[in-house]
Amino acid sequence: MFSRRKFLKAGFLGSIIFISNGCGAFSATTPKETLTLLQEDLFPHANTMGINTKKYMQIILKHSRVSDEDKEFIKNGVKWLNEDAVLLFDTTYVKLPYTKRQEVLKNISKTKWGKGFIRDNLTYIMEASFCDPVYGVANGQGWEWLDFKVGLPQPKEAYL
Repeated sequence: MFSRRKFLKAGFLGSIIFISNGCGAFSATTPKETLTLLQEDLFPHANTMGINTKKYMQIILKHSRVSDEDKEFIKNGVKWLNEDAVLLFDTTYVKLPYTKRQEVLKNISKTKWGKGFIRDNLTYIMEASFCDPVYGVANGQGWEWLDFKVGLPQPKEAYL
């Protein structure tokens, strides 16, 4: 049976974030849209290689071994990223063209939270890119890209 707390945690990626810049500009986006686009902006090769970074983030946000603080930081980072986009360009991150999104990323990279948020997302992208196929997010494409020879034995079930 789902508790209310578990239900609210599980519903994060499907929720809608409402953003206002204090002057009446108002926009809405989902965390899933923002995270997906952010991951594409940070490492476009993952999508090209067929690596499902979206699915990996869903695993991370639901897994019991990932701390609540880390999950909360991802959630807050999505909100702060959109707030920064609204402050700079009066719209959310997902509604910006690529060049403006890059400006937002450069802007947040000058802050402590922004550096950490970008670093954490790149870490998760790399984990998704190079994880074992047992996780269901990649089939060795990252290994092929690096010409990495896989050691044996490989895991039989996912750790996360």
